[in-house]
Amino acid sequence: MHTRSGSPRSKAEPETILIERVFDAPRELVFEAWTNPEHLLAWFAPRGCTISYSHIDVRPGGRFQSRIQNPSFGDCWCVGEYLEVVAPERIVYSIAIADNKGNKMDPAQAGHHPDWPRETIVRVTLEDDHGRTRLRLEQNASTALAKQTGAYPSWLQMLDELDHFLVVRRPHAQ
Repeated sequence: MHTRSGSPRSKAEPETILIERVFDAPRELVFEAWTNPEHLLAWFAPRGCTISYSHIDVRPGGRFQSRIQNPSFGDCWCVGEYLEVVAPERIVYSIAIADNKGNKMDPAQAGHHPDWPRETIVRVTLEDDHGRTRLRLEQNASTALAKQTGAYPSWLQMLDELDHFLVVRRPHAQ
């Protein structure tokens, strides 16, 4: 199997979710959408869900605790730590399923698939593409499992929400 660039895939790649997307917005605005807590409230949840934060500190070493409220499945609490925040090119953070007090939990205990990793790393890379932004999202979890559990389609929905947010936020000067 080959990647789009034609190079052979490593055996580790199937264990990495990879989503690439181009946004018609400047990289600085996309970066701000990923790092400004008020902006995250507007788009960082799958369709039909909302997100809230008990706390969020977007800087290297900063931590967060979030709750995604899903009317069909209930609340999903997560905790994580920002490992890298490099404006406007990269955000890397850990994320783990938690209880409402912020204690990490085994995914199966929280009602999630038992094979879902206890903690994952999400890496968001932003590249300038002539005034547009090329986003590359990687998460160290199985793509097949992410598609089965709904995590993968959730990412796609969230990126759709981000696209809508950026259209609304972008000045229409041209």
